[in-house]
Amino acid sequence: MNSIELATYNLVNKYRQSRNLPPLVADPDISAQAKAHSEQMARSGNMSHDGFNERVASVAKTIVYRNAAENVAYNMGYGQPDLVAVQGWIESPGHKKNMTGQFDLTGIGVARGAKGEYYFTQIFIRKAFYVKDAD
Repeated sequence: MNSIELATYNLVNKYRQSRNLPPLVADPDISAQAKAHSEQMARSGNMSHDGFNERVASVAKTIVYRNAAENVAYNMGYGQPDLVAVQGWIESPGHKKNMTGQFDLTGIGVARGAKGEYYFTQIFIRKAFYVKDAD
């Protein structure tokens, strides 16, 4: 993770902990998907969730999951773009729900566009746990 990605990760976990929720564990495969999406948004100049199902399908090749969600953000001209992104998520009911959801793993990717703008993607994954039936 670069410094802005790490700061975003820490801010999200700090917020979760303030709500008595366990911290999310950063996963490199999920982070790679988040980073690729942020880079795509930066190239196109368009913030979106396009391709979310494909990103989750790629994660599912290495992680058996039960649930997935995604937050994206865009901002420009702020000294702490990570703080602005996370604060925006906290103030948005849907994004806040993802941040405080029953997830175990996360991946964060941040990319800069041609005008210096920041594009953020955070993917949330809840692992599936299987219990073998008793004989």
